[in-house]
Amino acid sequence: MKKTICFIGLLCIIANPFLTFSQALKEDLKLKAQLQALIKDFNGDVGIFVHNLKTNKFAAINADTVFPTASMIKIPIMVGTFDKIRTGALQYEQELVYRDSLHYDDGIVGSLKDSTKIPLSEVMMLMCTVSDNTGSLWLQALAGGGKRINAILDSLGFEVTRVNSRTPGREANRSKYGWGQTSPREMATLLTMLRQGKIISAAYSDRMYRNLCRQYWDKEGLSQLPENIKVATKNGAVNRSRSETALVHAPNGEYVYSVITKNQKDESWNRNNEGYELLRKVGALLWHYYEPKSKWNPVEGYEKL
Repeated sequence: MKKTICFIGLLCIIANPFLTFSQALKEDLKLKAQLQALIKDFNGDVGIFVHNLKTNKFAAINADTVFPTASMIKIPIMVGTFDKIRTGALQYEQELVYRDSLHYDDGIVGSLKDSTKIPLSEVMMLMCTVSDNTGSLWLQALAGGGKRINAILDSLGFEVTRVNSRTPGREANRSKYGWGQTSPREMATLLTMLRQGKIISAAYSDRMYRNLCRQYWDKEGLSQLPENIKVATKNGAVNRSRSETALVHAPNGEYVYSVITKNQKDESWNRNNEGYELLRKVGALLWHYYEPKSKWNPVEGYEKL
């Protein structure tokens, strides 16, 4: 049964994306078996959801388990900010004034001098592209805070994806999951809805989707794709969790996937972290699974740069 869902003054969307998924998708058991073999010796918990948008087949492993988002929470923050733009409370190109009181860490935005003027669109770009934390928390506040963003997520049908940090009433969740929480299925669904123009409007979804197609952190799953393949993506990392959600514009048909870990034994921050290695392995497996005739592999020495 379809239902009408609206969030805080926003254009209503008719449908429940998760009901649609459960009714229409067919499970790809062959792919699931390959993914299970890939993760069987992983020292930690792994969740994976893959959806081929052309064939409508999926593979799911712990896909509805709750995991930390780490920086993937910046996609919901972007949605909340664009809803404020829709209402006229914000303008995409409006000039913002940075204050030292906004400082969180020494990323690009956090390194600005007090009173520096910067367009909101550039703060958004830094959040999506280099995952700037100070800029992201600034936008979270401008979007109305975590409580308002969570109300938007709830109205869109998302049951577990939530902002936890700086959100009253979610202190226990923050202690357990950090800045945000989600599941692989929900994160992949959110990216798919943007691709399909289903959040706010086709134009707003398009702008948000384009923002996610510029990624500085491309050494994990993206490194296993040819350089000419368009990808919308957001990844995240905290000590015991590594994650990546991507929608790949592959020649044989687009596919979306989300891989998230938690309780990792390996908490290192080098390239060979077990979580990072897993993200590359899944990225490579999916590319060659969906593009079996492709002879492409990463160039020799790519891992050194």
